[in-house]
Amino acid sequence: MEIKILGTGCAKCNELYKRVSELNGELGLEADVKKVEDLRDILAAGVMSTPALVVNGKVKSTGKVPGKDALKKYIQEEI
Repeated sequence: MEIKILGTGCAKCNELYKRVSELNGELGLEADVKKVEDLRDILAAGVMSTPALVVNGKVKSTGKVPGKDALKKYIQEEI
């Protein structure tokens, strides 16, 4: 499983990365969690508002930091 956090390094982007990383450990996943900060890569994903969560190539959330339950749902949809 590949999880990407798209954002330019703002506080919300960093918070989303932290939450996803913690959840990855809690769920016992072997997911590859990456931060994508290059604006060209972010725009290429079709994201216009950051932070964004991309799971297995599918944009799950943009422009906010979802709560733990929503993050868990987004990730489990792709297991």
